[in-house]
Amino acid sequence: MTKTPIKISTLEEYINFDDGTDKQYELKDGVLVEMPPGTGKHEAIITLLLVRFFLEIQKMGLPLQPRPNGTEVLTNKQPRRPDICVITNQQAQSIESTSTILKTAPPLLVEVVSSESVDRDNQKTSEYAAIGVVEYWIVDPLKNKLTVCLLDNSSYKQTVFTGISRLFLKLSQN
Repeated sequence: MTKTPIKISTLEEYINFDDGTDKQYELKDGVLVEMPPGTGKHEAIITLLLVRFFLEIQKMGLPLQPRPNGTEVLTNKQPRRPDICVITNQQAQSIESTSTILKTAPPLLVEVVSSESVDRDNQKTSEYAAIGVVEYWIVDPLKNKLTVCLLDNSSYKQTVFTGISRLFLKLSQN
């Protein structure tokens, strides 16, 4: 059975969309795309990174907050829902009483790749660079690598780390 795509015309329509389920959606080219739940490994990586970010931010006294995948970022094309969004305290205040769609670029975004998100996560690279996200991580447990993208003018310089299972093992032991 094929579902009819749900078309959304405006950001306001997207913000107010409710299909009566707990499903999460991302908007792509005016059509809602269901975001399936992550695997246990996917969620474990997100949790590990959130905890590590929180501890580092607290230790260094930075005015930042790590947020899980409920905070969205408005790119020039559409809202995107990264797995982790590290935002400034000012950004946190700006969404405290409204929808959690940031209209300014957060300092750091993280996507954890899953088999159905590989293309989508790599497409986001140009969108995030265009709005000025300073740092973007693509964690790929399928290929055992981490790509760190640092903004240089209007595009990213990428550094790839392989063997990330050892990296996450080391992080969890600290």
